[in-house]
Amino acid sequence: MPLPKIDVLIPAIEKDLGTLPYVIDSVRRMVKHPIGKFMIVSPDTPRMRQLCASKGCTLVNENTVLPIFKKHIHYRSARWERSGWLFQQLLKLSGDKLCTQSHYLVIDADTMLIRPHTFLTADKKTVFYTRNWSQPEYYSTYRKLLGRKERKPSFVTHYMLFEKAKVSQLKRTIEAKHQTSWYKAILKSMNKTKQFAFSEFETYGNFHCSQYSGSHQLKPALNKSLHLHPRQLTAAKRQQLAKRFRSVSFHKRKGYVRGGSRGSSTG
Repeated sequence: MPLPKIDVLIPAIEKDLGTLPYVIDSVRRMVKHPIGKFMIVSPDTPRMRQLCASKGCTLVNENTVLPIFKKHIHYRSARWERSGWLFQQLLKLSGDKLCTQSHYLVIDADTMLIRPHTFLTADKKTVFYTRNWSQPEYYSTYRKLLGRKERKPSFVTHYMLFEKAKVSQLKRTIEAKHQTSWYKAILKSMNKTKQFAFSEFETYGNFHCSQYSGSHQLKPALNKSLHLHPRQLTAAKRQQLAKRFRSVSFHKRKGYVRGGSRGSSTG
């Protein structure tokens, strides 16, 4: 039985152009599902348009997706600036309005898949890739948003398959509980003094497993953080890493300091 077609959505900015072409290639090579729309949600700039044209992707101007822009989000301290990081999470949760297939894959713009991946089982269960640690504030915000207890392990693993209908239901559930738009409820529920206070992956994964018990399969993510440029990852090195890991993330920037632009990696 053929695997169902899925769309792909990657939020990005120009500083991701060093890794993004490799990420796109890895998705095309390692995702076993047929791919429908392949969307890069980003500022509409000449370099982004050029990349999308060369890679056969659709550029979606990030300022056409939500009623708010990055400038409307104020999530920073004297030491760090996370407004753009949070804006990207809201963009990921907007895939239910952008995609045409029933499911869409989100992957961070600094993460390459190095093993073959499927995201739906033969009996249509969603495959979630997980890790064994998370940020406590992610769970705190989830409890405030939905009034539910989280589960372990963590769903924060740099990529995730979303089902449009379930994303829409998550938003409606949040709106009914908080009597405001889903994105405003998220912004109000976060403790903005904390550097890692909301995760779209943690929120959707926990909601999915709570609301649709038995409709998922968990696998260890086996992600490896690398402090090098993707061009330095030779085919031989990639094959060696693939014996132990499913993906690699290129974390060149340490932290999110004031004055820097938004990063695409997930805490």
